[in-house]
Amino acid sequence: MTAPTGPDDPDDPDHGRLFADEGHGDHRDDPLEADDDTPLGGPHVGDLNDLSDLAGLTGDDPGAVPDEVDIAASTADLDDDAVSLVPDSPPLTLGAVETLLDRRRNEVQISPTLTRISTLLGLLGDPQTSYPVLQVAGTNGKTSTARMIDALLTRLGLRTGRFTSPHLQVVTERIALDGEPIDPDRYVAAFEDLAPYLRMVEDAAARDAEPGTPTQLSKFEVLTAMAYAAFADAPVDAAVVETGLGGTWDSTTVADARVAVITPIDIDHVEYLGPTLTDIARNKAGIIKPESVAVIGPQPPDAMRELLRRAVEVDATVARFDSEFAVISRAFAVGGQRLTLQGLGGVYEDVFLPLAGEHQAVNAATALAAVEAFFGAGASRQLDTEAVQDAFAAVASPGRLERVRTSPTILVDAAHNPAGAGALAAALSEEFSFTRLVGVLAVLQDKDVRGVLEALANSFDEVVVTVNSSPRSMPVAELVELAVDVFGEDRVHATHRMDDALALAVELAETDVDDPSGTAVLVTGSVVSAGDVRTLTGQAPA
Repeated sequence: MTAPTGPDDPDDPDHGRLFADEGHGDHRDDPLEADDDTPLGGPHVGDLNDLSDLAGLTGDDPGAVPDEVDIAASTADLDDDAVSLVPDSPPLTLGAVETLLDRRRNEVQISPTLTRISTLLGLLGDPQTSYPVLQVAGTNGKTSTARMIDALLTRLGLRTGRFTSPHLQVVTERIALDGEPIDPDRYVAAFEDLAPYLRMVEDAAARDAEPGTPTQLSKFEVLTAMAYAAFADAPVDAAVVETGLGGTWDSTTVADARVAVITPIDIDHVEYLGPTLTDIARNKAGIIKPESVAVIGPQPPDAMRELLRRAVEVDATVARFDSEFAVISRAFAVGGQRLTLQGLGGVYEDVFLPLAGEHQAVNAATALAAVEAFFGAGASRQLDTEAVQDAFAAVASPGRLERVRTSPTILVDAAHNPAGAGALAAALSEEFSFTRLVGVLAVLQDKDVRGVLEALANSFDEVVVTVNSSPRSMPVAELVELAVDVFGEDRVHATHRMDDALALAVELAETDVDDPSGTAVLVTGSVVSAGDVRTLTGQAPA
């Protein structure tokens, strides 16, 4: 891929034009530009007259996990702890790297230290210091907001790196360059480059650690190092980095972000972040660094109080939703919504966003404010309006109220906590008018499953409960029991396979209706569930 020219490149047709008061040059042609005829989820939605063409959950795609024989061959020359490479070992495959990373400490098990990741990155030359970082934390909306920030920076002429988690289908989605998942070979090379240093860091940690303290880098810590190194190698002009869990002790926070973005905070991951909103907000506020700009989305009062306390403590500049930036108006449009946004530098009108829901409009306002803060926009300096419009029109957020099939209509949404499910329910109620909507639910058992179901209680005519591909998926029998309590026995059906659940849901949606075109199936409850159905319906990783 050819790197896009930057704002300081004289060959760039938009050279030097970031702000509206700097004149209008010719814009780059943007093949992803959307208009009012763009269907929900993007322009490339396949038709499916039946479900016979569903793909398997594994296949020949570059991200498919190889069988045990392939893995054994690819890892034969690794040392016993599956960390360091033995000289002259054969090339690793993407699947083999994933197997090695999965043997590490679980990526959601955080420990209160950044020493391991700091040491590892120090050995790599501190790549995270070679470009400015915009960091995104919060409970809901992080990935969509990060993707919007990425799209805006790209349209304004910067080469970008983006690190998000978790992935929907293939791990390479987590590390993006120029808005596209990293090439699998480049991903493997990033791992091989840092592998020799892992044992050094972990041996040093083991010598100094108190008994019982984790000394092995987690999978997420290794992925963070790979991302920061890949961005420096590209090189990028800016990195958009989503935290994995929390903020203060999240490995991404080893970088000092120029802009710290906090999306809405709610109760989630209480076993790691604490039981109250104050606890959770205090942890996430750790991404706000001295001399940074904190762009804060809508928050409960307890969370906002903690975020502002941190900003004052480190003397950070603050921009708050519904104060310094806002959604002035939003109207339903075919394929999304049309917005008027109040930014830090002024009002941006006629912004088409090809995503549904008030929560996505809020994410858009937050992303816009973050990019304005990054470029130093203010009361007398506004980003180029046409560039902003182009960027938002090109935004995609896979797995977020995304249409993956028509005829029958199948939607997926990654809502996995009560707040996310509530936002989904509101979007369904306000912006869709299906004659019948059948839900397919598969939820991880360590989540607030009852809370998720209760938030969706009035959204579905019937539901099919099943499992997804995660070993943490709640067993069908347990999910059925909860679903019956919430939806009533007459509305609940069950299967033990996602493909069977889709087929049953389509049958239920289209039975005894005069016009099946007004019916739909929505799969939700987990990022994993959304990813499974994207794979089953043949969607490319994005």
